Amino acid sequence: MIDLRRLLPTEMDALIGEMGLPRYRADQVLRAAWKDLVEDIRGVTTLPGALRSRFGDDGYGFDTVREVTRQVSADGTTTKALLQMPGGTLIETVLMQYESADEGRMPRSTVCVSTQAGCAMGCVFCATGQMGFERNLRAEEIVAQVVHVQRLLRERGQHVTNVVFMGMGEPLANYTETVRALRLLTDARAFGLAQRSITVSTVGLVSAIGRLAREGLQVGLAISLHTADDELRQQLVPTASPHSAGDLIEAARDYFDVTGRRVTFEYALLAGVNDGEVQARKLASRLSGKPVHVNLIPVNPTAGGFRRPAREDVIAFERVLQDAGITTTVRVEKGAEMAAACGQLRTDTVTISPGSAAPVRGPRQSALGPGPSRGQ
Repeated sequence: MIDLRRLLPTEMDALIGEMGLPRYRADQVLRAAWKDLVEDIRGVTTLPGALRSRFGDDGYGFDTVREVTRQVSADGTTTKALLQMPGGTLIETVLMQYESADEGRMPRSTVCVSTQAGCAMGCVFCATGQMGFERNLRAEEIVAQVVHVQRLLRERGQHVTNVVFMGMGEPLANYTETVRALRLLTDARAFGLAQRSITVSTVGLVSAIGRLAREGLQVGLAISLHTADDELRQQLVPTASPHSAGDLIEAARDYFDVTGRRVTFEYALLAGVNDGEVQARKLASRLSGKPVHVNLIPVNPTAGGFRRPAREDVIAFERVLQDAGITTTVRVEKGAEMAAACGQLRTDTVTISPGSAAPVRGPRQSALGPGPSRGQ
């Protein structure tokens, strides 16, 4: 079956035209898909029954992901869902909510989506990277995660406000489907999010960053740098090139020049590895004067065995960068207690028994947990 949520509005127009139908039928299908969030083409009551049957006969419809498990943090602001794609693939998606400073306003609701099942980048401190790579997700599977969360929020009278491509996988290694998903999420006739409400995180595929810059999109870009030292970066990110740090800093400059959007460098702080003053000063030297923002992420517990730095070491690292005039923040993590934070997303320890809606834990239960493979 072809999922109608895969089609861009212009493609929907073309399909309706090929079917010999008036254009307004395309708008009806798009509304059903993205505003009414229907789960079955037969439920689109604005369409004649004969047309609904025709869609089905022609192999078109709506695929719906199945929620296998859901966890909610103690404070209620983070929700992690284990989702099963129609073909059986398991991925994890996280909803993070932040209260508005204006009393009475709805909270900011950010969905962290996965673009791959597993990841081939192999970052040594990331649970997703250690589980290996299963497959790329299709664009309709990426946006299905947002639709699923939108349904949950609609029950509360709320809605999705932001999306970050920071879940399982490397978005730019699944480039074509990632960009299609971006266009589906931002088209006014589809999901309709503002482009600036979306951020794509990459471990650093330089050519793909340049390509993304020229897509005519205004999405944010976050690059997982983790060190300004090329040799150390190759140890932390096995797929990194010999000069990856410098190459990525130049790619960030290019992205800014083309889009006008300042790039965020994500920096996972690993105690005794990349959190010292020497590392901070080297990073400050390479970034000084450049239009970037640094987001420091004290590492979350994963199977990699790395430790989170002491609070005073995090503050000292931040101070070095700020003293060099570099805008720097320390990420406020959400969901770490239920393995829903940065670097913790992982599904390879879960199997689904036939006919069961509940997960069966595998032998490596202690390692289970998701969290974006690079950040949230």
